[in-house]
Amino acid sequence: MSTANPIGTTDPTGAVDVVAATTRRRGRTSAAGETVGRSVSATLGSRTGRYLVYALVVLWTIPTFGLFTSSLRPETAVKTTGWWTILWNPSFTLDNYKASLSSSPGSDNMGQFFLNSLEITVPAVILSVGIALIAAYAFSWMEFPGRDWLFVGVVSMLVVPLQMCLIPVLRLFTGGAHIGSVTIFPYLHLNNSVAAVWIAHTIFGMPFCIFILKNFVAALPREVIEAARVDGAGHLTIFTRLVLPLSVPAIASLGIFQFMWIWNDLLVGKVFGGSKNLPVIAKLVDVAGTRGQAWHLLTAAAVVSMVVPLVVFFSLQRYFVRGLLAGAVKG
Repeated sequence: MSTANPIGTTDPTGAVDVVAATTRRRGRTSAAGETVGRSVSATLGSRTGRYLVYALVVLWTIPTFGLFTSSLRPETAVKTTGWWTILWNPSFTLDNYKASLSSSPGSDNMGQFFLNSLEITVPAVILSVGIALIAAYAFSWMEFPGRDWLFVGVVSMLVVPLQMCLIPVLRLFTGGAHIGSVTIFPYLHLNNSVAAVWIAHTIFGMPFCIFILKNFVAALPREVIEAARVDGAGHLTIFTRLVLPLSVPAIASLGIFQFMWIWNDLLVGKVFGGSKNLPVIAKLVDVAGTRGQAWHLLTAAAVVSMVVPLVVFFSLQRYFVRGLLAGAVKG
């Protein structure tokens, strides 16, 4: 039996019925998904949902608040009573922070290691995110032979463990690269320097940064890029005047991730930085080992290491969700 399609012709194979049935199923699935989404949104938006979120926030914050409170309590109080006793017996002191930040003999000198982490993290984040944004623009809007295969090669580096690259990169920094008597990479005298840590973090973070930013840059409106080209804009102008301002949410989100990862990294800093350029996390590990019973100093050192990441996150949080959702929905 033939089936009449919407434009009046016949379809002896019944393909129209199959397409129509598939469309109806997709419609029902989409409607069911929208119903579930509205139900979840309604639940979270209700008074009960808000109270549940508030309760989770409080539970999540309690350990951090206890850590901060302990860092302000005297040594005797920290070792004999719980931090919650400040509610009925408040006693605070800054001696823990003075002992942790002081550079006098016998002190932890966390201040110097704090500055080391700033010196390592800020340039490394700028380099990795900046170079990755340029690469993302090239992979998205520039035509050149082997572009797709090169991008596949970059993304495939995500599965390579960082530990496998430590010795080759370290040997590259300490002696260059040679094939027989031919030098293919010169010795740059970068071992045990801050520049070596910058380059190492940039190299190890590049695949992830390019992968994240490429998805965002490729989702920018093609009409805007083509209109700029029609007006005579070159790649440099398009990148600086259009792509860079439009990519601020993605840059901020990626910057937060990179900052947290580099700030809390111990392995790369110890391998490439040497004893004079150790990050604050390395000193925190050392304090935990040498002062395992000095809880008042441990809590103060931990709070010092947390300050900058918290400031960075709360400063850029307005871009965070926008950057995470960027490119997820088109239109």
